[in-house]
Amino acid sequence: MPVTVLLVDDEPLVRAGLRAVLDSQPDIEVVGEAADGASVVPLVRQLRPDVVAMDVRMPLLDGIEATRAVLRSVDSPPKILVITTFENDEYVYQALRAGADGFLLKRARPSEIVHAVRLVAEGETLLFPAAVRSLAAEYGNRQARAALERAALTGREEAVLRLMARGLTNVEIAADLIIGTETVKSHVSAILAKLGARDRTQAVITAYESGFVSPA
Repeated sequence: MPVTVLLVDDEPLVRAGLRAVLDSQPDIEVVGEAADGASVVPLVRQLRPDVVAMDVRMPLLDGIEATRAVLRSVDSPPKILVITTFENDEYVYQALRAGADGFLLKRARPSEIVHAVRLVAEGETLLFPAAVRSLAAEYGNRQARAALERAALTGREEAVLRLMARGLTNVEIAADLIIGTETVKSHVSAILAKLGARDRTQAVITAYESGFVSPA
């Protein structure tokens, strides 16, 4: 089954470009488009896409609020890939904190766009570059530190979280720690449960905001 994608951007040319790139792939299908975040929830309920590729800045309802609306009101919500012009945009970070799974630069090459959609759909790695890591570290807060303390991660879980924060996939983490991929998956599931995190992105945000890992 192909990865299905809903495109949300107020610029028709951006949507057309993304559609052309994604529809050229045999394993990806664009199933709908929207020009504003206000249309996202009903379209997600109707089309049930695997991934929503969504502009972070839109006139009526921006990508941050649209992300919150989807996660709050849709059962089994799709992965959300935020589209942005600037990688160090604070809007991007706020969208990630709201629950988005990664982000894509509008100037990305076609191969990078396809790769980003596949990565987000798989959910086993992060689109979380250095600029966003620095923003996360700047937002250090007691709530994140308390969450990490309550989690009481084991030594192995801490090691896995550090590698997750570097953006490694489960296979790459397994190779680095010389353990099986299924064992890594078990550790990741335990980390998410202990931190009360929806996904890897939220767990890594907690890791940076708590000071457990640094952007250096």
